[in-house]
Amino acid sequence: MDKITQETRFLIQNAKNAEKTLSRADGKSRAAALYAIADRLIADQDEIFRENRRDLDAAREGGMRASLLDRLALNESRLSGMAQGARKVAALPDPLGRGERWTHENGMEIQRIRVPLGVLGIIYEARPNVTADAAVLCLKSGNAVILRGGKEALYSNLAITRSIRAALKETGLPEDCVQLIDSADRAYTTALITIEDGLDAAIPRGGRELIRFIKTSARVPVIETGAGNCHVYVHHDADPELALKVLVNAKTSRPSVCNAAEHLLVHQKIAPAFLPAAQKALSDAGVELRGCARTRAILPGIKEATDADFDTEYNDLILSIKVVDSLQDAAEHINRHGTRHSEAILTKSIDAGRAFSDLVDAACVYINASTRFTDGEEFGFGAEIGISTQKLHARGPMGLNELTSIKYLITGSGQTR
Repeated sequence: MDKITQETRFLIQNAKNAEKTLSRADGKSRAAALYAIADRLIADQDEIFRENRRDLDAAREGGMRASLLDRLALNESRLSGMAQGARKVAALPDPLGRGERWTHENGMEIQRIRVPLGVLGIIYEARPNVTADAAVLCLKSGNAVILRGGKEALYSNLAITRSIRAALKETGLPEDCVQLIDSADRAYTTALITIEDGLDAAIPRGGRELIRFIKTSARVPVIETGAGNCHVYVHHDADPELALKVLVNAKTSRPSVCNAAEHLLVHQKIAPAFLPAAQKALSDAGVELRGCARTRAILPGIKEATDADFDTEYNDLILSIKVVDSLQDAAEHINRHGTRHSEAILTKSIDAGRAFSDLVDAACVYINASTRFTDGEEFGFGAEIGISTQKLHARGPMGLNELTSIKYLITGSGQTR
């Protein structure tokens, strides 16, 4: 057995041992740990910011683009948000042990309850806030977690994890409920997801390449999350002012995140009037536009958008535009190029909104609202482990319930079959 596999097995075994204690802890104990984590994050902010600056300096030297630097950066507002997220999750109802019961005709009582998934591996990229969000959600739902963040955020993740583990120790829960792989060597990721009888589930959170690697390499169950190649479709009857407001928000409010719009589809009837107004609004916000041939006939100064563009999640101030003949054409384009994350239609027609929702295959479909709302906190979950883009076991923002499974308890008095 090589050194990396041996070390990873050790982490998994530590997590399994810790999970046995965590899953038996009552809801008040798990909530207390989350409140303690929130307090420690604020108390340790100077160290966390210092380590985050180390990551940022290295990323700048390496030429990381501005939008990704934004994902990596921590400040007082974002750290406060992480702490507040922990408190919100702590205050949510305990998901464990909840369920329903009924009585069999022979008198047996059947009870269906929620239980933890077990030991989870969360593999993510350069967003250190995920370290806290993932740990908090796993702890509240009774799961031990092994975190594997991107190398760009290594020092930030280590500092945050130290604070989390200190809070666990303070509140009497095993520190190994939360562990972080502290090496940038990708071989640790491979070991984590290929050791059989190891993780109960791996959850990748990042771009298409990361997700593809985890899906094709894993020998454990995978819950797919992350990639967000999102579209805004402007129907021919859309209110132009409303459409511009929603479009600009979806693209520019935070272009580096997975729920930002990457592509604009415009019905041919409204395109000649809408596209020049969209060009001005988006260009004023610093967005580079790329377009299909029909778009460039209306906006002759912009770059050509290729099929590769329409498959790209830019995570940047870039937007591709396509003029379509119909709502059905828009839906077909989205289903061909999208990642089943979040899609939006802007229309005055209830029927058009419903048709779009029926035709588009996505976890979240918006009618006259920005895709930027696809978020666990916005949906009332306190936080999220990620946005699931598959149909099994969960879909959309994954909160506490999505990190649990089901157990049946049957109580009888000697019944036989």
